[in-house]
Amino acid sequence: MSQEAPSSNELILLFRDAFKLTFDLFKIIVPVVIAVKILQELDLIKYLAIPLSPFMRLVGLPAEMGLVWATAMLNNLYSAIAVLLSLVKETPITTAQATILCTMMLVAHNLLIELKIAQTSGPRLIFQTLSRLVSALILGWILHIFYSYSGLLQQPINILLKPDLESTPQNEPWISWAAGEAQNLLSIFFIILGLFLLMHLLKKLKIIDAMNRLLRPVLKLMGIGPKASAVTVIGLTLGIAYGGGLIIHEARTGHIPKKDVFYSLTFMGLCHSLIEDTLLMVMAGGHLSGLLFARIVFSLVAVTLIVKASALLPQAFGDKFLWGDPR
Repeated sequence: MSQEAPSSNELILLFRDAFKLTFDLFKIIVPVVIAVKILQELDLIKYLAIPLSPFMRLVGLPAEMGLVWATAMLNNLYSAIAVLLSLVKETPITTAQATILCTMMLVAHNLLIELKIAQTSGPRLIFQTLSRLVSALILGWILHIFYSYSGLLQQPINILLKPDLESTPQNEPWISWAAGEAQNLLSIFFIILGLFLLMHLLKKLKIIDAMNRLLRPVLKLMGIGPKASAVTVIGLTLGIAYGGGLIIHEARTGHIPKKDVFYSLTFMGLCHSLIEDTLLMVMAGGHLSGLLFARIVFSLVAVTLIVKASALLPQAFGDKFLWGDPR
C-alpha cells in the first residue's frame, strides 16, 4: 500500500470521527430546521422583517426587501430567492440594489445554524452575531454609496434563476420536506467524510504544508495562525457547515489555539462558500463587483482590524466576550 493511502485502521478512525462530527452537527441543525419550518407554516417570518425597514432605507433598498433578508437569515438563500421573486413583480429594483441585497445575504444568512456551529467551536455567540449583522449593514451601505455616486448597475434587475414558486419550501408538504431534509443530512455526512479523507490525503502529500506557506503572508497579516489555514480555506470555498465542522474537530483536539479558531470563524462568517453561494446570487440578479470582490476585500480588512483590536484588549475581556473553549 502506498504511503499516501490510508490504512484500514486510519479509515476506521476517519469514519468514526466523521460520524461523531456529523452527529454533533445534526444536534444543531435538526432542531433549527424544524423550528424554521414551523415559522414558515405559521407565516411568522414576515413579522421579523418589520424591524429591518429602517436598515433597508439605510442601504438604499425598499422596505419590502427586509422580508428577503429576514428569510435568508432564518433559513437559506434558496428560500430568500423565492421571496425575492415574489416581491420584485410589485417592487422592482435595479441590479445595484439586487447586488447590495444579495451581498448582505451572503454575509448574514442561515444564522441559526451557522452561529451555533461557531459557538460550539468556542467563539462567543454575541460577538459572532453582531459581527455578521453589522458587517452586512456596513458593506451594504458602502456598496449603496459607491453605486449611487458612480451610477453603475442602474439597469433593472435580471434574474436568471427562476424556480417554481409552487415547490418552494413555503408551500412544501411536511412529508416531502422531511424527505428532502433527510437527504440533505445524509449528503452532509458523506461530504464531511470526504473532507476528512481529503484532509488526510493532503497531509500525507504535504499539500497542507504548501497551502500554509502560500497563505501565510495573508493570514499572518490578518493574525490567523498557520494551523487554522487549511480549514479556513475549506470554509471559504465550501461554507461554514463544512469548514466550521472541521474546526470543531480541530478545536476539540487542541490542534488550533482558541484565538485562531475565533479569527478563522469570524473570517468564515463574513466570507464563506465563495464559489457556490456567489454563483447562486449572480443568478439571483447580483453583480460580482459586490458579491465577490467587495466582500473579499471588506472581510480581509474587517478581520484584520478585529485581530489588531483584540490584541490591545485584556486577556480576560477576550476570554469573556470573544473566544472560549469548544463545547
